[in-house]
Amino acid sequence: MVKRSCLLFGILFICYSAVRCQVAERPTIQAGSLTGEIIIDGVLNEEEWQNAPVMDSFLTTEPVERGTPTAPTLVRVIATEKAIFIGVECKDPDPDRIVRFSKLRDTDISNEDHIKVVIDPFLDGQSGYILAVNANAARYDALVSNRGESENEDWDTIWEARVSIDENGWNVEIRLPIQSIYFKRGLIEWGFNIERRIQRNQETIRWANVERDQFFGQTSRAGLLTNLPVFNYGWGLSVRPSLVSSLNKEGADAATIFNLEPSLDASQRIGPNVLATVTVNTDFAETEVDTRQTNLTRFPLFFPEKRAFFLEGSDIFEFGFGTGSNTVLPFFSRRIGLVDNEQVPIIAGAKINGRVGNTAFGGLGVRTDAFDSAGTSYDATTMGVMRVRQNVFKESSVGLIASVGDPLGRDGSFMSGLDFTYQTTRFKGNKNLIAGAWALYADREDLMNDRSAFGFKVDYPNDKWDLSLTYSRIGEEFDPSLGFVPRKGVHYSRLGTVYAPRPTWPLVRQMFYEVFASYIKNINGEWQSYSVFTAPVNWRLESGDRIEMNIRPVGENITEPFEIADGVTIPVDKYHFMRYRLEAQFAAKRRLNGQASWWFGSFYDGTLDELELELNWNPSSLMGFEFSGVRNIGRLPWGDFDQTLVGMRVRFNVTSDLQLNAYGQYDTDSRILGVNARIHWIFSPQGDIFLVYNHNTLDDITDRWTLQNEQIVLKVRYTFRL
Repeated sequence: MVKRSCLLFGILFICYSAVRCQVAERPTIQAGSLTGEIIIDGVLNEEEWQNAPVMDSFLTTEPVERGTPTAPTLVRVIATEKAIFIGVECKDPDPDRIVRFSKLRDTDISNEDHIKVVIDPFLDGQSGYILAVNANAARYDALVSNRGESENEDWDTIWEARVSIDENGWNVEIRLPIQSIYFKRGLIEWGFNIERRIQRNQETIRWANVERDQFFGQTSRAGLLTNLPVFNYGWGLSVRPSLVSSLNKEGADAATIFNLEPSLDASQRIGPNVLATVTVNTDFAETEVDTRQTNLTRFPLFFPEKRAFFLEGSDIFEFGFGTGSNTVLPFFSRRIGLVDNEQVPIIAGAKINGRVGNTAFGGLGVRTDAFDSAGTSYDATTMGVMRVRQNVFKESSVGLIASVGDPLGRDGSFMSGLDFTYQTTRFKGNKNLIAGAWALYADREDLMNDRSAFGFKVDYPNDKWDLSLTYSRIGEEFDPSLGFVPRKGVHYSRLGTVYAPRPTWPLVRQMFYEVFASYIKNINGEWQSYSVFTAPVNWRLESGDRIEMNIRPVGENITEPFEIADGVTIPVDKYHFMRYRLEAQFAAKRRLNGQASWWFGSFYDGTLDELELELNWNPSSLMGFEFSGVRNIGRLPWGDFDQTLVGMRVRFNVTSDLQLNAYGQYDTDSRILGVNARIHWIFSPQGDIFLVYNHNTLDDITDRWTLQNEQIVLKVRYTFRL
């Protein structure tokens, strides 16, 4: 394994020597100064805004590259030692047609009129912060992830934004406290870029990096924000106490129990770019429930992390280009504080995140309390993970990861690994090229044989062509205690090709011809699964609608019987079948939008129809409704099954700082109706209140709608900054 891993790393280093970088001059915008006070109200009427330098040189990336925008956009930036202020005038000849539905914090506003800003306070071209605001003042924040190819939207920080709409369009004011981000001391210029979406025209405009082949978050191609002052983050101490009161009832005949629990989070800056955080008696009362899924495979489902403590700063633990929930996640934070989807009390935890020069690092340690699960008692245990990533070349990195501890207290548990990622946004002048390799080793007292894993991925992700090759080898007993590995003892190979021309037809914006072929065999070489996903039709229309047709040959080599549904077991055999899909997506610019898909065709030795429907109705900016439904109809020689999963979400958006969000879901497998309702009031940029109601009832055949559990939670928290 070591020889093969070294060979992979060597190939990637050779790739670097074969690529010649062409560095283009970066556009600049100068930050103005502040002598008075700016009130964040969405109205840019202060004298400082009028005196600040104006930037208005935008070009389109959609519908044509480097075209002229249909409306002007004016941007100003003001910087003080304590904060960054951004003012944007989004001119619009018809303000009544501005697409604006959402007011919820961190909701998806990509299909509404919005502005998006990315800043790179380290000027390293590999990291950054993203802030976005729509015309209803709904705020979205994220971290630049995978060097700009994606966004880690789970990150949250303290900042303000307000919007005003007048006869000339809409205006936004943003205030970002310097304490809310990391930055490199001594820099007088940061990476900076801004993008605007005019949804009814399906139009996207940018200031810098105006190329379809490039991602907006690629800070290596951003412009520069200059004339920055010497920032002062004060003492760098933040203390956030919380008080949580709850009423809990477990079962219809159980007594109602009242609890009152304090919790504390505190963080201290160790310089401008290192932050240490501690948490005591950690509480996750405000966390939204998991969205249920159906499972027609023999492998575990993946549910994403939603708890704020683990999400904040989680980008540092991203490891290995080509890893993921389909193959390997060396660190999966849901292994901490959750066992079989039941909460395990967290006594205390500590984190450290930061950068020193070109080195980023992070560490997490958590102590969980003793608990009982499935009739077994488990002692309190301590778990931890650390990650170090060194930036090399211009846009690449090399790093290591390690973890210790086990949620069930099993002895000798640890995991370690190395990864290297080469990336350039200037391959052949202006194309993206990414290549990465990684290797991992895990151990524990109950693991004896092959405990290693390694792999690589090469990707050419560009607008017209996206080509990728992925390979992973997972040892038979590679089982990191704090990781997620759905399939062990396999060789996993995947080849992907996407050809996406933009025809000159009047109705079609872009066409995507896709082929993704995957092949999985066991360590001994015998095949386990294969799939060839094709999209002979996947057209995105000028209206924003999309139609797609798919053909997918599938093979499964079942070596052990498995129950696919209640009372229906797939026997040992080799199966080959054909799946087909029809899908339509309705443009989100409309008040009623969504997506419908129908998978059909053979399935093992029978048939399966999978019907999915998602509908979003936004009758006004005050109300929003979201419906999702899945219906599986299986007809197999060993038995028939029908599965239904439905969910309904109602949003009542009083303002961008006050929302009611109610989510109900029901599935015919568990027969449980669950309701999760939350009122979230952000009464100041540093403080908020949650009122949460959880209710679960079982549709029992002998006793309809029996109460399983019920909970009412009130949580108040406030952040004090010094």
